Amino acid sequence: MPRPTVPTRRSDILLAARAGFSARGFAATRMDDIARAAGISKAALYLQFASKEALFEAMVNELIETMLPQAAPADFGDLPAEAILRRFIAFLSARITSAEMAFVPRVIIGEGANFPELARFYHDKVIGRGLGIVERIVRHGLERGEFACADITQACRSIIGGVLLAAIWKTTFEPVGAKPIDTTAMAQAHADTVLNGLLRRTETA
Repeated sequence: MPRPTVPTRRSDILLAARAGFSARGFAATRMDDIARAAGISKAALYLQFASKEALFEAMVNELIETMLPQAAPADFGDLPAEAILRRFIAFLSARITSAEMAFVPRVIIGEGANFPELARFYHDKVIGRGLGIVERIVRHGLERGEFACADITQACRSIIGGVLLAAIWKTTFEPVGAKPIDTTAMAQAHADTVLNGLLRRTETA
């Protein structure tokens, strides 16, 4: 069982891991490099994290645990579903395209076939949780009579998919010459498009 670390040392390790995975990807990043960047021995690093996979998962978990609670309120109360969904898309788009997070979906998409356990982890712990939040928002809108949705599952996947594209564009396509995107404008357009399909139409005479 890994020994507990003081918060500053764990933070140093996770920051070093983030920098390494972001710059070199998963396969090319060595535990030796992470230990050196964190200012500890390789043996000390393995006392805390049994494998590179465990370290990657801990790094992603910390990012997600910090981000997702801020993406939508725990209790929707009487808040309009449209407002909650717009905030969710705007917030998630900004965070997932930030330097500290944008490399994660790039690594999973680029290397997931060679490291299926990481792809499964990302699906279950990140995509799955994000889809769960979106489903709560959509069901909230249905209960309030704001939304009409024939297929909640596909609607939720479409919403998350648009946000993921922004991160992939920033980290994969822009570096090879694709036209840069305005993340804020893209999130607004995505929300407008999604809500155009979800909002219940009011019949007019």
